Amino acid sequence: MQFGLGANYHGAVKFALGAFFAAIALLCGLLAASDPAPAALQTRVARPAITIWPIPFGPKRKREMAEYSLRHYGHRTWRLRHPHVIVGHMAQASSVAAVHNTFAPDVPDVELHELPNVCSHFVICSSGRIFRLVNLRTRCRHTVGLNWTAIGIEHVGYADSDALNNRRELHASLHLTQWLRCKFHIHIHDVIGHAESLSSPYHHELVPSLRNQTHGDWKHASMKIYRRKLRRLGACP
Repeated sequence: MQFGLGANYHGAVKFALGAFFAAIALLCGLLAASDPAPAALQTRVARPAITIWPIPFGPKRKREMAEYSLRHYGHRTWRLRHPHVIVGHMAQASSVAAVHNTFAPDVPDVELHELPNVCSHFVICSSGRIFRLVNLRTRCRHTVGLNWTAIGIEHVGYADSDALNNRRELHASLHLTQWLRCKFHIHIHDVIGHAESLSSPYHHELVPSLRNQTHGDWKHASMKIYRRKLRRLGACP
């Protein structure tokens, strides 16, 4: 009689425990389904806030860009397809308006005296606000030898340290670059400064007198710091 009561008791305990663990498993499954995926599992990197302030880039300027591409790269097109490089620049200007005003008129540039005028796709101001000046499907003249495959990002300021030591400007720059490189599958080692342009494997220039032409902004030492910070944002999904 006592043995029979013990079996019923243990059976009831096993049934209750089974029901309890089943409920816990169901609850954990529901919680896991409701939690956002960790950053490493996200399908894409979030696009930072970008203000669109386009410079004029009509049919005439596009034709000039196509002719420029023919002279310098051997093919006539103004379209930027599958960019492989992101180039950082210091704008040598104290405001976004000054950069916009330099790029907007379609006149020969002051350095090489060619058409169309120079431009970059983005400019970041000292407050960290990002402006897009040119559509990402359009080539800009910002880096000799790389305009056929590079996205240009200007930073308001004069020396590399103006951007590196400005927390808001640097934060915006890193997150814009991370979004762009993940969007276009660009490797971190192809995120370069203007001063590193000649060492890029994508550098290609048909005009002999310009094959060694570059600028001194965003030197290799500065870009080593920049790329180290960029890596901390993690791999692209």
